[in-house]
Amino acid sequence: MSIRFLALLAAASALALTAPTAAQDAPKDEAAKPAAAPEAQVRTRELMGTFGGQRIAYRATIADTILTDDAGKPEAVIVTTSYIKTPADPSRPVFFIYNGGPGSGSVWLQMGAFGPKRVAIPSDAKDDGAPPYPLLDNPDSLLDVADLVFIDPPGTGFSHLTQGTDPKKYYGLRQDGRAIAKVIRRWINDNGRWNSPKFLGGESYGTTRTAMVADELEGSTYNDVGLNGLILISTILDFAVEDTTPGNELAYVVTLPNMAAAAYYHGKVQASSVEAIAEEARRFAIGPFASALLKGQELPADERAAVRKELSRLTGLSETYLDQANLRVTDQRFYKELLRDRNQTVGRLDARYTGTDYDSAGETPDNDPSFYGIDAGYTAAINSWARETLGYKTDREYQSIGREPGRNWDWSLEGSFRGAYLNVAPLIGQAMRQNSQLRLFNAQGWYDFATPFFGAEYSLKRPGIPQDRITWKYYDAGHMMYIRDADRAKLSADIRAFIRAR
Repeated sequence: MSIRFLALLAAASALALTAPTAAQDAPKDEAAKPAAAPEAQVRTRELMGTFGGQRIAYRATIADTILTDDAGKPEAVIVTTSYIKTPADPSRPVFFIYNGGPGSGSVWLQMGAFGPKRVAIPSDAKDDGAPPYPLLDNPDSLLDVADLVFIDPPGTGFSHLTQGTDPKKYYGLRQDGRAIAKVIRRWINDNGRWNSPKFLGGESYGTTRTAMVADELEGSTYNDVGLNGLILISTILDFAVEDTTPGNELAYVVTLPNMAAAAYYHGKVQASSVEAIAEEARRFAIGPFASALLKGQELPADERAAVRKELSRLTGLSETYLDQANLRVTDQRFYKELLRDRNQTVGRLDARYTGTDYDSAGETPDNDPSFYGIDAGYTAAINSWARETLGYKTDREYQSIGREPGRNWDWSLEGSFRGAYLNVAPLIGQAMRQNSQLRLFNAQGWYDFATPFFGAEYSLKRPGIPQDRITWKYYDAGHMMYIRDADRAKLSADIRAFIRAR
């Protein structure tokens, strides 16, 4: 799921380990003892399902991986959920999967897209309502073409840091990438999969994580893990595309095509298709619109009028409003303004969703209807599956969106810092240049404002990234395109073809 959104709107408070008994209530020798090391939990079930038209027996395993410091002290418990076709076949590809945030558990891709079970929620951008939420067989799971390993980084899902571990050691761009790379290496070793084809990928910040983990795996001189493919879903690599600090015009340029797509969906503009209006908006955004913004106060009045008129045609916003906004409409303002005449707001993660605010005044919506419209169903599904079916035992709450990672995150990268300029796309280019068979799959939803499709295109079309090894796919939904039934099937088929094409 989305980056800043997940950190700001997380409903769950960070968990804390239960405090030990006070020293005065225990013998002195007992009080002096360090906390007991956690014991790794492993739960396995033998199951059957039909995936990609094939009847497949598989082993589902939910397991703890314990990471330690150099002295052997446990620092983090990271939970993985793997689905392996039986009997095991080391020649099969293995796909390592996680979500984003940072702070988002793997529940979204596991119970929504690629796991053997999925939660049934409305496909037509409607609220998921109240329980029970059906847990269905998922024929769109990728188990027919690859074994699947879902990873919950520390602070997400059931994964956590042990008592006394400094969050700075795990919550950050490089720190997180290093930890997930360790888990992957451990899993490969424990399961005898060193020579299996390997795919790596995630959603939203999970695409940022993919760049970092790929750098850790393929950039290690003495312990290199070769990869066959990177699978990016709702991509964010260059963070300048989301920064609306006054003076940064790029965010307005890359968001414009999303505004046109959303306006088209809600009947505010006319076009033959969403693809057509998106292409018109791309050309205008990178041409006359970008030129006008860069001219600043030297923009001639006649050019401003022409740009304002075309901007109104593409976005469905009035010329008066655009003039008052100085041609620069933030995404938050757009969510509130587009359907103000209908007393509705549109979603950030998925602009197909609409919501009703307390009132119709103001500049920004009360909340994101495309998030509160789906979250309850996913939370119920992962807890039911992990606890009741797979038998995982814990008193911890599953953190579908944990607050702890986001509020402690270190965004620095090799001397840079997020407030200036953060771009991890060059790490993907480096990995592809140093691995001549590494390919990249990029999936984007037309109605996703959290990670705009034009922003992904901008990031991945910079110099140094081999364009002939990138597969681009687009979907008629938003950030989590798999919520829509037709797009879940399409996404599955597209990735299945990508894996098979190796």
